Amino acid sequence: MSDKSTETNKRPWYFWVMIFALIGALLVAGGALLLYEPEATTVEILPPLPTATDLPTATPSPLEVYVTGAVLRPQERLSLAPGTRVEDAIEAAGGAAENANLDAVNLAQRLQDGDMIFVPTLPVQDQDDDETGDSTPSPTVEISTPTPNAPRLVNINLADQAELETLPGIGPSLAGRILDYREANGPFATIEDLENVAGIGSRTIENLRPYITVGSN
Repeated sequence: MSDKSTETNKRPWYFWVMIFALIGALLVAGGALLLYEPEATTVEILPPLPTATDLPTATPSPLEVYVTGAVLRPQERLSLAPGTRVEDAIEAAGGAAENANLDAVNLAQRLQDGDMIFVPTLPVQDQDDDETGDSTPSPTVEISTPTPNAPRLVNINLADQAELETLPGIGPSLAGRILDYREANGPFATIEDLENVAGIGSRTIENLRPYITVGSN
């Protein structure tokens, strides 16, 4: 034998054990690679986020008002939308009568719950016939035509809640404020003192002037 063969035969037995073990490990690793199948990657799809919904808005309550006087349907209690004006309330009560004095009413005033709207009538003229039968107009005399529902002259220093509510444009709320002011400050010296009551302005005072007094009786 050659020296090379002699050298190979002289290697210890454990050398060959290590060689065979290494070869076996390589074979096992190769087989494992062939058999390995990577797991499919799963993608989780999240549901869409809920969208914000608008909160329900509160529906304003209708106004309850009372319309009387020179209208086609007097003594009419009406339910009207907030923001309604006096003109709209008169139309809802059938419209103004032919003898209605709309110049005495603030048609543009906004209504409040519990308001009473009184439409006065136009003044009338008296005429006398002479002996010859000719119609000669007499001097004009303004006379307020009485109506069954026309409010009497109310003394705002003596009136109670119910009497104050009979005034045009004065509902339960304003009537209560008038009583509170009168109790805290004493009687009204003039009609214009009503302007010191919260919610009553100069226009309201002008509408009330024909129907109120501050006299002692």
